[in-house]
Amino acid sequence: MFRQNKIWVGLLFGLILPAIGAVLIFNLFKLLAYFGGASGEGFTPNFRERTSVVIAIALNLFPMNIFRRQRWDLSMRGVMIATVLLAFVWIMHYTLKVF
Repeated sequence: MFRQNKIWVGLLFGLILPAIGAVLIFNLFKLLAYFGGASGEGFTPNFRERTSVVIAIALNLFPMNIFRRQRWDLSMRGVMIATVLLAFVWIMHYTLKVF
């Protein structure tokens, strides 16, 4: 089903992968904080949240590279569209929190 060169396949991967990645990264930071391995003190108020979301968006590099190697241009385009949309939402969300 997902072995197709379609834009919707890329959009699906481009939206689901960062969502799952963000949840895993947030839980990893909570686990590290519980065991004393990470502390949020001394940073700006939303530093951990902002950084975790950027890392989660950057996870889209993996499916883009896979689609590029398979020459699935339409799927890669779908991942790029999702990445640009998520980056735009990130900028708008955290720019409003800064000011």
